[in-house]
Amino acid sequence: MERQGGLRWMVVAWLFVLSAVSYLDRVNMSIAGQFVARDFGFSNVRLGDVLAVWVLGYAFFQPFAGRLADRFGPRRVLTWGVLWWCAFTALTGSLPAGYAAALTLLMVVRFTLGVGEAVMYPAANRIVAKWIPVKERGLANGIIFAGVGIGAGVTPPFIRWLLEREGWRFAFLVCAALGAVAGLIWYAVGRDEPAQHPRLSQPEGRYIAAGLPDTASTPAPGVGSAQLPWSTILSSRSVWALTLSYVTFGYAAYIFFSWFFIYLNRVRGMDLRASGYYATLPFLAMAVASPLGGWIGDRMSAAMGRRKGRRLIAIIGMVLAAIFIALGVQVQSAPLATVVLAGGAGALYLSLASFWSVTADVGGSSAGSVSGVMNMGNQLAGAATSSLSPRIAEHFGWPASFLVVAVLCLAGALAWLAVDPEERL
Repeated sequence: MERQGGLRWMVVAWLFVLSAVSYLDRVNMSIAGQFVARDFGFSNVRLGDVLAVWVLGYAFFQPFAGRLADRFGPRRVLTWGVLWWCAFTALTGSLPAGYAAALTLLMVVRFTLGVGEAVMYPAANRIVAKWIPVKERGLANGIIFAGVGIGAGVTPPFIRWLLEREGWRFAFLVCAALGAVAGLIWYAVGRDEPAQHPRLSQPEGRYIAAGLPDTASTPAPGVGSAQLPWSTILSSRSVWALTLSYVTFGYAAYIFFSWFFIYLNRVRGMDLRASGYYATLPFLAMAVASPLGGWIGDRMSAAMGRRKGRRLIAIIGMVLAAIFIALGVQVQSAPLATVVLAGGAGALYLSLASFWSVTADVGGSSAGSVSGVMNMGNQLAGAATSSLSPRIAEHFGWPASFLVVAVLCLAGALAWLAVDPEERL
């Protein structure tokens, strides 16, 4: 058998790094938020609005970000996106407090930061559609999204450490610097398509080309020459079903990204240090479950076809997430409750690679646009979580906020029954 080479996995590895950095630069506010709120003089509900406005910028720019990646190439678009969001992360740490418009200015900066981060996953999915054979896409996407768990998992203790030593402003400046370095390295090592990379071996090039679906492997005269019209994308039942399911996924995931640290600290009574460590558990579970779910999905798809394989692992993951989350809020012991809830986060991420693998398969050269539509729904749901969770908790208690998440996970599992992973747009 011809030796393939592993350049495609090096490209995936750097997308993993950028994925981790992107979550460092988004979760930092949920960790430092109570200190930011104290300095700016606003309430917990207003902090929820600050968290939500970032998600709105991120969400509404998703389809446009995907189209930019399809049109101009994910290498350049992703590089500029990283530098953009790092600049606004640094600006977050530089904003003056103590005047009437401080809250408004902070919300504008966070919204614009979200616009920059919107390019991350649609651009990554465009890379997957061109670089990764269909049978390996579950694992590739799982590795990329393991960066979510690693980035979000490292963030609580890392930001807490910076908070204790230098304060929240310095923490944002450090996050910005780390991201800028990672973005520049990506520009050096990444390419839009395998044929453009000087280090691609001929055996690996042949292996990649043989494993791509016809829609992705057909030569095109330019990066953006084969884009699907929006009407074609938006008329697909599979795209709508994926989007609906990813809405429920996003609502569930964002309760961990936005409120879990504060939930442990204020509701479960853990001190700052314990909250920082225990808050990492859901994200470490995500980091393990994401590539595991992708690998299982690839194996199941090879054994029973993509229609059953991609669907089944997604449904199993979301149903298990609902069960763990519903049970976790009933547990009296705070450490044990954290472990059970972390199991729910991990189970949820077993399904993640299926979402992105199917959009890469369905979208082909327009994978950025297709996944951007899907991810917009996800992020709008995240904005709802950031804003609604404290309001639900205020009226009905925090267990009710988590039970809403559990019910939505079940609805998301059902939506997968309408997805056809073998559809070609």
